[in-house]
Amino acid sequence: MRKAAAALAFLALAACSKPHPPEGKWEGGYASNGTLVAARVEITADGLVKISAPDITNMQTARPERLQAIREELAADLVAAWDTVTPRPFDFDGKTFRKPGEFAPQMKWDKSSNQMTLELYIGANPALPIPLRPVDVFHDNPWPAT
Repeated sequence: MRKAAAALAFLALAACSKPHPPEGKWEGGYASNGTLVAARVEITADGLVKISAPDITNMQTARPERLQAIREELAADLVAAWDTVTPRPFDFDGKTFRKPGEFAPQMKWDKSSNQMTLELYIGANPALPIPLRPVDVFHDNPWPAT
């Protein structure tokens, strides 16, 4: 009887424990409605999160060659600054990452596809979802090949 009670207590504690964030790397690029973003996320084995997402807005009237140059600049900025990004803790509920003690989602993770979506807040606008794909190593260009 004691073993059964101990097993039940263990299961109850395990069910209440906080989920551990997924370890890995994700990257992606976003270009729509005059906004361009290059993004990286890395979650370490200890659950700390590194995020960088340089962006530029108000590019609705830019010519295609200028947009391509901006993509390259954002990608270069992302690579150059990555080593200076400080890992930080986030609250994680098994799907959504939030800054500690805060409400606004910062990232969402889909366990079945291992896709991360960065929720980017630019100015007073609603969150802009930036889909990121899992990668083994980061690339110089975060945008997927087209």
